[in-house]
Amino acid sequence: QVQLVESGGGLVQPGGSLRLSCAASGSIFSINRMGWNRQAPGKQRELVADVTSGGSTNYADSVKGRFTISRDNAKNTVYLQMNSLKPEDTAVYYCNADVRPNGDRLHQYRYWGQGTQVTVSS
Repeated sequence: QVQLVESGGGLVQPGGSLRLSCAASGSIFSINRMGWNRQAPGKQRELVADVTSGGSTNYADSVKGRFTISRDNAKNTVYLQMNSLKPEDTAVYYCNADVRPNGDRLHQYRYWGQGTQVTVSS
């Protein structure tokens, strides 16, 4: 089994910063893409950013220039540095990873974390 555990959410004032972390553990052969999605109340879950094992990144237009995604392949961990936060960034943030498990190396599965709340408010 593969688990993703997020940390780093919380309450921050507009203009502030937060750093989210997500560590993957379990029976992992390899991890390709890792990413962050978010879901605000009454809205659909949307992609925030993702990063491949080679370091290529992709961002939603709404966060470009403010958020930075990075990963530590040795630790199977992905980070999301969020700067200049706005009230509209308030959401539950979900980590996800495309993993080939040790028991099924020919296939890739997307695993999700439990989510961490980010609230931007004065």
